[in-house]
Amino acid sequence: MSDASGARSSAPAEQAPGTRPPLSAIDLLAFVCELFAFASLAIWGFAMWPFPWNIVVGIGAPVLAILVWALFVSPRAVLAVHPFVRALVELLVYAAATAAWWSMGNVWIGLVFGVIAVTIGAIAGRRRFA
Repeated sequence: MSDASGARSSAPAEQAPGTRPPLSAIDLLAFVCELFAFASLAIWGFAMWPFPWNIVVGIGAPVLAILVWALFVSPRAVLAVHPFVRALVELLVYAAATAAWWSMGNVWIGLVFGVIAVTIGAIAGRRRFA
């Protein structure tokens, strides 16, 4: 008495080899937020530290953030982690950029960036589960 005609398949549609789904506006906005976060960390490093350390932190902070992003958050992440861990790492990178703006005395830039980045991240994250 099993009727399989009403059941939906939960498996995602297979992509043809060498192709990927088209980019949406949310994907592009998420990418812009990532770039802004990395640039924010670089600006913070170069502007807020004294001479010998400004070069180290100005280059090191965004490189570390990019490395963490590539390991856990990027579409082709090196380490496959639970989606909540991925969201937490993404949130920590955005929080670091927000804190960098706050420490430079630009609270409103940090606040606006934080709200926009978390909103776009939440929308993009919800789309990954759909």
